[in-house]
Amino acid sequence: MTEVAGRLKHTEEYYFSRKLREIDELNKGGKKVINLGIGNPDMPPHPLVISELAKTAALPSSHGYQGYRGIPALRAAFAGFYHKYYGVDLEPDTEILPLMGSKEGILHVNMTFLDQGDEVLIPNPGYPTYRAAAQLTGATCREYVLDPALHWLPDLEKLESTDLSRVKLMWINYPHMPTGASAGIPVFTRLVDFARRHQILLCHDNPYSFILQDRPLSLLAVPGALEVALELNSLSKSHNMAGWRVGMLAGSAPLVQDVLRFKSNMDSGMFLPVQLAATVALGLGMDWFDELNLTYRQRRTLVFELLDFTGCRYDPAQSGLFVWARIPGDYADGFAFSDHLLYGAGVFVTPGGIFGSQGNSYIRVSLCRESAILEESMQRLAALKNKGSAK
Repeated sequence: MTEVAGRLKHTEEYYFSRKLREIDELNKGGKKVINLGIGNPDMPPHPLVISELAKTAALPSSHGYQGYRGIPALRAAFAGFYHKYYGVDLEPDTEILPLMGSKEGILHVNMTFLDQGDEVLIPNPGYPTYRAAAQLTGATCREYVLDPALHWLPDLEKLESTDLSRVKLMWINYPHMPTGASAGIPVFTRLVDFARRHQILLCHDNPYSFILQDRPLSLLAVPGALEVALELNSLSKSHNMAGWRVGMLAGSAPLVQDVLRFKSNMDSGMFLPVQLAATVALGLGMDWFDELNLTYRQRRTLVFELLDFTGCRYDPAQSGLFVWARIPGDYADGFAFSDHLLYGAGVFVTPGGIFGSQGNSYIRVSLCRESAILEESMQRLAALKNKGSAK
């Protein structure tokens, strides 16, 4: 048997990859599971976006290799998008790098800047890919704890009381996944100052800024942020284009060029019709986001009702594509509560422990299901509760 490389020995298969196989087996057995676990937008992109894809895909000239930096029109569209909605001015030729989804950007950034012996600050709770991608580089992951008492924001004073001399990179993500916490410009300003003083590259993963937020924010709106920070963004959630794999990296020209050195060895450019359709998506007005958020707001109300029914507690002010909720005290952890709902009612919610130890007492519920399905979930949970009462 050929052994896997050492870099993979601490990297397990992604939780959802394993769990979806289990759910598939339950469905084959007749369970008909309602999946409220994954943030997979169920609504389509704007009709103009789909029309542009169809039109350009029909052209014989659309199917060749593309440049590694994305077409100029897409970079210009990202620059216009950042100027219009975030108030951030970026040079499209040097400070923007289109990506095949921002998830690949996480790997690219880690592989570009981290080495064995380096340390990287990872949020707990936080997106598991931050840790997995950092481990692949051979760097050491150092968790920084996010606490509900601090509104799930980093405790920078506590971090500064530790030895940061080997820390090269820090991952942050606001609006935060999974907790839905927001960070305003004052918090971003403190983070940029922290990164500058300790010579740490600050990496902000920002795919949720348009979902149930009062206004979208970018870390790069902080003066001087370009000197110490990179920001990832994506059309997956904001434009219902998760399967299209369109994202971007923004930062200073030297940092973006460094990432391009790695990325250009990994792929051969994004499908041209997808890039052209993405430029249309980036030009949509605020009415698109208003309509999107109206739907998510209605669904969130139903999810709140569902969580109230199960005895979970949550912050009604949270934003993003999910609802983060503390489980009732009579369950060992979120995994036990999730399994109770899955096997008892055929309703799957994500156990918070997959995001780190700080999530052990929580679950995460997606807003990416129609209201009728959320209502059916409530009916199933009611039937499970009645069944338990009957015993």
